[in-house]
Amino acid sequence: MSDMREAPSAAAMAAAIPVPEHNLELLAGVSMRLSVEVGSASIRLVELLALTEGSVLQLDREAEALLDIFANGTLIARGEVVETNGRYGIRVIDVVNPDRRMLGMERRA
Repeated sequence: MSDMREAPSAAAMAAAIPVPEHNLELLAGVSMRLSVEVGSASIRLVELLALTEGSVLQLDREAEALLDIFANGTLIARGEVVETNGRYGIRVIDVVNPDRRMLGMERRA
């Protein structure tokens, strides 16, 4: 390979790299932080400073709307609140399309 015309293309090089078939066992022990978002609101600083015990903030989501479920800040599903053994839980209703998750189209900081 004396010049760049003889160098393999990036696509050819990528095709030559062996990719394991969905070996998820490698990742089985990785911890993920799950969080659920009920809704959000934008308020001015003066309104934030005026909050007191008993204050009510109206969120941007309808009361019957599904909640967003995030794994490490990436939207993975939507669900509804349930009670189980005296604790809150989330019943998964809709799983986000994996193609959209992988593209990072829906991500929270």
